[in-house]
Amino acid sequence: MEIEVAEGDSLYRTLAGAVVPRPIGWISTRGKEGDNLAPYSFFNVATPKPPTLAFSAGTAAARKDTARNAVETGVFAHSVVTADLAEAMNATSTSHGVDEFDHAGLDKRECETIDAPSVAASPIVFECTVVETVERGVSTLVLGEVQHVRVDDELTTDGKLDTTKLDALGRLAGSEYALTRDRLSMARPE
Repeated sequence: MEIEVAEGDSLYRTLAGAVVPRPIGWISTRGKEGDNLAPYSFFNVATPKPPTLAFSAGTAAARKDTARNAVETGVFAHSVVTADLAEAMNATSTSHGVDEFDHAGLDKRECETIDAPSVAASPIVFECTVVETVERGVSTLVLGEVQHVRVDDELTTDGKLDTTKLDALGRLAGSEYALTRDRLSMARPE
């Protein structure tokens, strides 16, 4: 199969289906209309220094609550989605005007350094300040510099995050997700 970029929908399905698994940005914000929580599969680490996360949401003309709140307040939090939070995460992909925390039965935890809530049950939370937004096509790319990180002690070994203890959930395409339980270790060549 060859795909012409102008075909749009076919290209989206290929992007979403081939760039997998993607981390899920479970982004929370606070705005004029209340607290907001939504999952974004177009999310990742942008750079480690300065530590920066990025997520992509609707355009400036039709920004989703999350992007609008992040731009207006200058902050957002990312709560890592683990397998036990999968159903709750899915429930937060609801429409505008709903407090997704309440809708999904999730407790909030106030962030330490920014005015935003986070998912209390998430074992890792990144608190970010918005440093840049980029309007690109149908999306607003939001870049946030990490100001504070909370990691549950149960996920650490010798004071460092132990990824073998983190049961993160990844996004595939459509209604498909991936667990990070099966692992493969390889030493890097010298």
